[in-house]
Amino acid sequence: MDVTTAASDPWLIVGLGNPGPEYAMNRHNVGFMVADLLAERIGGKFKRAGKAQAQVLEGRIGPAGPGSRRVVLAKPMSYMNLSGGPVNALRDFYKVPLGNVVAVHDELDIDYATLRLKLGGGDNGHNGLKSMTKAMGPDYHRVRCGIGRPPGRMQVADFVLKDFSSAERKELDWFVDRAADAVECLVTEGLERAQSAYNS
Repeated sequence: MDVTTAASDPWLIVGLGNPGPEYAMNRHNVGFMVADLLAERIGGKFKRAGKAQAQVLEGRIGPAGPGSRRVVLAKPMSYMNLSGGPVNALRDFYKVPLGNVVAVHDELDIDYATLRLKLGGGDNGHNGLKSMTKAMGPDYHRVRCGIGRPPGRMQVADFVLKDFSSAERKELDWFVDRAADAVECLVTEGLERAQSAYNS
């Protein structure tokens, strides 16, 4: 798998979620939450991206000077299961190598508030990843934000489209903050460094 990129190549950081206020605090929208925090840190606001069905913000991440990286933050506005089209359109428009694409998403098979970073792999039944992989292939980075499994007999679809519980919300700000840190570390210092610092 060729993921060789130049320091001057931009990064495309995609927070996965569903648009609309009714979904804003859903477990499925943790990717949007991380993207919003990164936008706050950059000091910009999301804007509608031309023909791509997404909101974007261009900026830089990392220390001033040669250590900083040009990034495009994106939130697809197409609903989760159609994320691949808008992401691929943005990748083409900004000329982002596939190895510089980062998907930030909820992950059922990891305990709540736990992070795992990886490059490539399957979609594990996640509709956003499934759509991205269909559009571009699997060789992009993932920042996997653990939400745990549904309790009892609750259906997965119901669980991910429910808001975080009051107990979970006590840790949510810390969790989103840590995920944003992990994205910044991945972009500026590379996958191995980010994995050793944030995989738990």
